[in-house]
Amino acid sequence: MKLSTVLGKERVTLSFEVFPPKSTSDFESVKTAAYNVAALHPDYMSVTYGAGGSTSRNTLAIAKGIQKEFGVPAIAHLTCVGATKDSIQKSLADMRAAGVENVLALRGDKPDWMEGEPFTDYHYASELVDSIREFGGFCIGGACYPEGHPDAENKREDILNLKRKVDAGCEFLTTQMFFDNHIFYNFLYRAREAGITVPIIPGIMPITRASQVKNAVKLSGCNMPERFINIVDHFGQNKDAMRQAGIVYAAGQIIDLIANGIKNIHVYSMNNSRMVQGILENLSAITE
Repeated sequence: MKLSTVLGKERVTLSFEVFPPKSTSDFESVKTAAYNVAALHPDYMSVTYGAGGSTSRNTLAIAKGIQKEFGVPAIAHLTCVGATKDSIQKSLADMRAAGVENVLALRGDKPDWMEGEPFTDYHYASELVDSIREFGGFCIGGACYPEGHPDAENKREDILNLKRKVDAGCEFLTTQMFFDNHIFYNFLYRAREAGITVPIIPGIMPITRASQVKNAVKLSGCNMPERFINIVDHFGQNKDAMRQAGIVYAAGQIIDLIANGIKNIHVYSMNNSRMVQGILENLSAITE
């Protein structure tokens, strides 16, 4: 099922992201974790792509299994890093053969282990989007940064680049994580003002361990509001309390988004079905 038939409707949708194993030896344990999330019947699931395409085969296997075993639409990631036009054509053909109809097109970042130039045939996500559109048969998504892409000179340039990606064929956008909803609302206003009309899906990252804070800031450059920092300072040394507080904070963000008319929400689940269950329990009457 293409996500264009799921998104942009009147009902609220919740989706979750999982990541594939880094090695074949970890495949079964990670597949089990991803399937445990799928068993909770989200509206769709996103399966990430290892740096430099290092997990592309595992990405497709898990995406295919999620659809076949649980009937949950899956979106597989593709990145520009290390990609050639021939390799992208092959990846798309493999996805089509596996019944995966949704692709998240990303520029990606050069992994530490990669030598040489990471971008050859594709330098920007918009170029990748264009190739996927020409191949045909896929619903194409893209990423966006509510606080600005780290490589953009300013927020205006970032929005213009995002518009190019949408004009190339992106049918929806999913944001990087953020912890202050006002940042998302401001970004959404600027995107709409620039003529970007596709669904923009807020990405929520439940922080359930204090150690995740540093990684979250490093990955997305996001700002941490003082009230969230206070939660981490107070509960961070208590494993169970921090997990519960992080789930409740994320659920609170989602409730506020829904109350302000946002219908589609994406959650970075980190393959943690227990956390997903906690989010769903906090929203059980709200998303009905």
